[in-house]
Amino acid sequence: MKSPLIEFVDVKKSFGNNHVMQGVNLSIYEDEISVVIGKSGSGKSVLLKHIIGLMQQDSGSVLFNGDDISSMSRREKKEFKKKFSYMFQENALFDSMNIYENIALPLTETSLFSKQEIREKVEMRIEQLEIQGTASKYPAQLSGGMKKRVALARALVTEPSIVLFDEPTTGLDPVRKNGVHAMIKSYQQMFGFTAVIVSHEIPDIFEIAQRVAMLEKGKIIFQGSSKEIMDCDIDDVSSFISGKGDFTDY
Repeated sequence: MKSPLIEFVDVKKSFGNNHVMQGVNLSIYEDEISVVIGKSGSGKSVLLKHIIGLMQQDSGSVLFNGDDISSMSRREKKEFKKKFSYMFQENALFDSMNIYENIALPLTETSLFSKQEIREKVEMRIEQLEIQGTASKYPAQLSGGMKKRVALARALVTEPSIVLFDEPTTGLDPVRKNGVHAMIKSYQQMFGFTAVIVSHEIPDIFEIAQRVAMLEKGKIIFQGSSKEIMDCDIDDVSSFISGKGDFTDY
Protein backbone atom coordinates (compact mmCIF):
# COMPACT_ATOMS: atom_id res chain seq x y z
CA MET A 1 0.00 0.00 0.00
CA LYS A 2 1.32 3.44 -0.92
CA SER A 3 2.32 5.94 1.75
CA PRO A 4 0.25 9.08 2.39
CA LEU A 5 1.33 12.33 0.73
CA ILE A 6 -0.04 14.29 3.70
CA GLU A 7 -0.63 12.77 7.11
CA PHE A 8 -2.08 14.15 10.35
CA VAL A 9 -0.82 12.29 13.42
CA ASP A 10 -2.73 12.99 16.65
CA VAL A 11 -3.06 16.72 15.79
CA LYS A 12 -4.60 18.96 18.42
CA LYS A 13 -5.62 22.61 18.08
CA SER A 14 -7.58 24.82 20.45
CA PHE A 15 -8.74 28.44 20.40
CA GLY A 16 -9.25 29.24 24.08
CA ASN A 17 -11.81 26.76 25.35
CA ASN A 18 -12.82 25.70 21.83
CA HIS A 19 -10.96 22.43 21.20
CA VAL A 20 -11.33 22.28 17.43
CA MET A 21 -9.01 19.33 16.82
CA GLN A 22 -8.69 16.77 19.59
CA GLY A 23 -6.32 14.22 18.12
CA VAL A 24 -6.93 14.22 14.37
CA ASN A 25 -5.47 11.31 12.40
CA LEU A 26 -5.89 11.62 8.64
CA SER A 27 -4.17 10.31 5.51
CA ILE A 28 -4.30 12.05 2.12
CA TYR A 29 -2.91 10.32 -0.96
CA GLU A 30 -1.25 11.72 -4.05
CA ASP A 31 -3.21 12.18 -7.29
CA GLU A 32 -6.55 11.59 -5.58
CA ILE A 33 -9.57 13.69 -4.69
CA SER A 34 -10.02 13.54 -0.92
CA VAL A 35 -13.09 15.09 0.69
CA VAL A 36 -13.47 16.16 4.32
CA ILE A 37 -17.05 16.44 5.53
CA GLY A 38 -18.56 17.51 8.84
CA LYS A 39 -21.05 19.92 10.30
CA SER A 40 -20.63 23.68 10.20
CA GLY A 41 -18.10 24.79 12.78
CA SER A 42 -16.46 21.38 13.12
CA GLY A 43 -13.03 22.68 12.11
CA LYS A 44 -12.81 21.62 8.46
CA SER A 45 -11.34 24.94 7.31
CA VAL A 46 -8.92 24.91 10.26
CA LEU A 47 -7.76 21.49 9.09
CA LEU A 48 -7.10 22.84 5.58
CA LYS A 49 -5.03 25.70 6.98
CA HIS A 50 -2.86 23.22 8.89
CA ILE A 51 -2.11 21.38 5.63
CA ILE A 52 -0.67 24.46 3.97
CA GLY A 53 1.00 25.78 7.12
CA LEU A 54 -1.25 28.80 7.66
CA MET A 55 -1.88 27.49 11.17
CA GLN A 56 0.36 25.64 13.61
CA GLN A 57 -0.95 22.76 15.67
CA ASP A 58 -0.68 22.78 19.47
CA SER A 59 0.59 19.20 19.45
CA GLY A 60 0.91 16.23 17.13
CA SER A 61 2.42 16.26 13.65
CA VAL A 62 1.46 17.16 10.10
CA LEU A 63 3.68 15.21 7.72
CA PHE A 64 4.41 15.77 4.03
CA ASN A 65 5.99 12.74 2.36
CA GLY A 66 6.88 11.58 5.86
CA ASP A 67 8.61 14.84 6.89
CA ASP A 68 7.23 16.98 9.72
CA ILE A 69 6.21 20.34 8.24
CA SER A 70 6.91 22.19 11.50
CA SER A 71 10.57 21.05 11.48
CA MET A 72 11.25 22.34 7.96
CA SER A 73 13.70 25.19 7.52
CA ARG A 74 12.44 28.53 6.24
CA ARG A 75 13.71 27.70 2.76
CA GLU A 76 12.10 24.25 2.83
CA LYS A 77 8.77 25.75 3.93
CA LYS A 78 8.92 28.27 1.11
CA GLU A 79 9.48 25.50 -1.45
CA PHE A 80 6.78 23.40 0.22
CA LYS A 81 4.17 26.16 -0.05
CA LYS A 82 4.89 26.54 -3.77
CA LYS A 83 3.36 23.11 -4.28
CA PHE A 84 -0.03 24.34 -3.04
CA SER A 85 -2.86 26.47 -4.26
CA TYR A 86 -5.99 27.41 -2.34
CA MET A 87 -9.48 28.00 -3.76
CA PHE A 88 -11.35 29.97 -1.14
CA GLN A 89 -14.98 29.60 -0.11
CA GLU A 90 -16.15 32.90 -1.62
CA ASN A 91 -13.71 32.84 -4.57
CA ALA A 92 -11.76 35.81 -3.08
CA LEU A 93 -11.66 37.63 -6.41
CA PHE A 94 -10.68 41.29 -6.23
CA ASP A 95 -13.46 43.53 -7.54
CA SER A 96 -11.00 46.30 -8.46
CA MET A 97 -9.06 43.99 -10.79
CA ASN A 98 -10.23 42.63 -14.11
CA ILE A 99 -10.30 38.87 -14.70
CA TYR A 100 -6.87 38.79 -16.34
CA GLU A 101 -5.33 40.61 -13.37
CA ASN A 102 -7.10 38.34 -10.88
CA ILE A 103 -5.77 35.20 -12.56
CA ALA A 104 -2.28 36.65 -12.96
CA LEU A 105 -2.03 37.77 -9.32
CA PRO A 106 -0.17 34.71 -7.92
CA LEU A 107 2.43 35.14 -10.68
CA THR A 108 2.87 38.89 -10.41
CA GLU A 109 3.33 38.64 -6.63
CA THR A 110 6.46 36.50 -7.00
CA SER A 111 8.38 38.73 -9.47
CA LEU A 112 9.82 35.54 -10.99
CA PHE A 113 8.16 35.83 -14.39
CA SER A 114 8.34 38.30 -17.26
CA LYS A 115 5.18 39.99 -18.48
CA GLN A 116 5.26 37.75 -21.56
CA GLU A 117 5.56 34.58 -19.46
CA ILE A 118 2.67 35.71 -17.25
CA ARG A 119 0.52 36.47 -20.29
CA GLU A 120 1.20 33.03 -21.78
CA LYS A 121 0.35 31.23 -18.53
CA VAL A 122 -2.82 33.25 -17.93
CA GLU A 123 -4.06 32.91 -21.52
CA MET A 124 -3.45 29.15 -21.37
CA ARG A 125 -5.59 28.80 -18.22
CA ILE A 126 -8.30 31.05 -19.68
CA GLU A 127 -8.50 28.77 -22.71
CA GLN A 128 -8.33 25.52 -20.71
CA LEU A 129 -11.12 26.58 -18.36
CA GLU A 130 -13.20 27.91 -21.25
CA ILE A 131 -13.56 31.46 -19.98
CA GLN A 132 -12.47 33.20 -23.19
CA GLY A 133 -13.81 36.72 -23.55
CA THR A 134 -13.70 37.46 -19.82
CA ALA A 135 -10.14 38.82 -19.49
CA SER A 136 -11.10 42.51 -19.58
CA LYS A 137 -14.28 42.07 -17.53
CA TYR A 138 -14.61 42.50 -13.76
CA PRO A 139 -15.93 39.93 -11.25
CA ALA A 140 -19.20 41.81 -10.79
CA GLN A 141 -19.97 41.27 -14.47
CA LEU A 142 -19.76 37.46 -14.22
CA SER A 143 -22.20 34.80 -13.06
CA GLY A 144 -21.50 32.73 -9.97
CA GLY A 145 -20.45 29.74 -12.05
CA MET A 146 -18.05 31.81 -14.16
CA LYS A 147 -16.51 33.30 -11.01
CA LYS A 148 -15.80 29.75 -9.82
CA ARG A 149 -14.00 29.03 -13.10
CA VAL A 150 -11.94 32.20 -12.73
CA ALA A 151 -11.06 31.28 -9.15
CA LEU A 152 -9.98 27.83 -10.32
CA ALA A 153 -7.95 29.34 -13.17
CA ARG A 154 -6.13 31.50 -10.63
CA ALA A 155 -5.58 28.48 -8.36
CA LEU A 156 -4.07 26.51 -11.26
CA VAL A 157 -1.99 29.25 -12.90
CA THR A 158 1.03 28.45 -10.71
CA GLU A 159 0.86 24.79 -11.80
CA PRO A 160 0.44 23.46 -8.23
CA SER A 161 0.67 19.78 -7.37
CA ILE A 162 -1.91 20.12 -4.57
CA VAL A 163 -5.09 22.22 -4.61
CA LEU A 164 -7.16 22.86 -1.47
CA PHE A 165 -10.84 23.68 -1.95
CA ASP A 166 -12.76 25.30 0.91
CA GLU A 167 -16.51 24.79 0.29
CA PRO A 168 -16.13 25.44 -3.48
CA THR A 169 -19.88 25.37 -4.22
CA THR A 170 -21.06 27.85 -1.59
CA GLY A 171 -23.88 30.05 -2.88
CA LEU A 172 -24.62 28.04 -6.03
CA ASP A 173 -27.87 26.37 -7.03
CA PRO A 174 -27.94 22.54 -7.33
CA VAL A 175 -27.30 22.48 -11.07
CA ARG A 176 -24.26 24.78 -10.82
CA LYS A 177 -23.00 22.89 -7.75
CA ASN A 178 -22.89 19.68 -9.75
CA GLY A 179 -21.23 21.62 -12.56
CA VAL A 180 -18.44 22.77 -10.23
CA HIS A 181 -17.97 19.22 -8.95
CA ALA A 182 -17.68 17.96 -12.52
CA MET A 183 -15.26 20.78 -13.33
CA ILE A 184 -13.01 19.90 -10.39
CA LYS A 185 -12.98 16.23 -11.35
CA SER A 186 -12.31 16.99 -15.01
CA TYR A 187 -9.43 19.35 -14.34
CA GLN A 188 -7.97 17.13 -11.62
CA GLN A 189 -7.76 14.38 -14.22
CA MET A 190 -6.41 16.80 -16.84
CA PHE A 191 -3.71 18.40 -14.69
CA GLY A 192 -3.04 15.54 -12.29
CA PHE A 193 -3.07 17.53 -9.05
CA THR A 194 -3.96 16.16 -5.64
CA ALA A 195 -7.24 17.70 -4.43
CA VAL A 196 -8.44 18.14 -0.87
CA ILE A 197 -12.02 19.41 -0.68
CA VAL A 198 -13.90 20.60 2.38
CA SER A 199 -17.59 20.25 1.58
CA HIS A 200 -21.09 19.93 3.01
CA GLU A 201 -22.64 18.85 -0.31
CA ILE A 202 -23.75 15.37 0.71
CA PRO A 203 -24.10 12.98 -1.04
CA ASP A 204 -23.32 14.83 -4.31
CA ILE A 205 -19.63 15.35 -3.47
CA PHE A 206 -19.17 11.58 -3.12
CA GLU A 207 -19.54 11.24 -6.89
CA ILE A 208 -16.07 12.72 -7.45
CA ALA A 209 -14.24 11.60 -4.27
CA GLN A 210 -11.80 8.71 -4.10
CA ARG A 211 -11.61 9.08 -0.31
CA VAL A 212 -13.90 10.65 2.27
CA ALA A 213 -13.14 11.58 5.87
CA MET A 214 -15.61 12.87 8.46
CA LEU A 215 -14.56 15.31 11.16
CA GLU A 216 -16.77 15.26 14.25
CA LYS A 217 -16.11 16.61 17.75
CA GLY A 218 -12.46 17.21 17.01
CA LYS A 219 -11.66 13.78 15.59
CA ILE A 220 -11.79 11.94 12.28
CA ILE A 221 -14.48 9.34 12.94
CA PHE A 222 -14.45 7.81 9.46
CA GLN A 223 -12.00 7.41 6.57
CA GLY A 224 -12.76 5.36 3.49
CA SER A 225 -14.21 5.33 -0.02
CA SER A 226 -17.47 6.96 -1.09
CA LYS A 227 -19.14 3.57 -1.18
CA GLU A 228 -17.84 2.65 2.27
CA ILE A 229 -19.19 5.82 3.87
CA MET A 230 -22.62 5.26 2.34
CA ASP A 231 -22.61 1.77 3.89
CA CYS A 232 -21.09 2.93 7.20
CA ASP A 233 -22.89 1.83 10.38
CA ILE A 234 -21.28 4.42 12.69
CA ASP A 235 -24.27 6.29 14.13
CA ASP A 236 -22.83 9.81 13.83
CA VAL A 237 -21.78 9.16 10.22
CA SER A 238 -25.04 7.62 9.04
CA SER A 239 -27.09 10.30 10.85
CA PHE A 240 -25.07 13.10 9.26
CA ILE A 241 -25.35 11.66 5.76
CA SER A 242 -29.08 11.10 6.11
CA GLY A 243 -29.59 14.59 7.60
CA LYS A 244 -30.86 13.25 10.90
CA GLY A 245 -29.61 13.83 14.43
CA ASP A 246 -28.36 16.88 16.30
CA PHE A 247 -25.46 18.47 14.51
CA THR A 248 -25.55 21.96 15.97
CA ASP A 249 -22.21 23.64 16.60
CA TYR A 250 -20.49 22.88 19.87
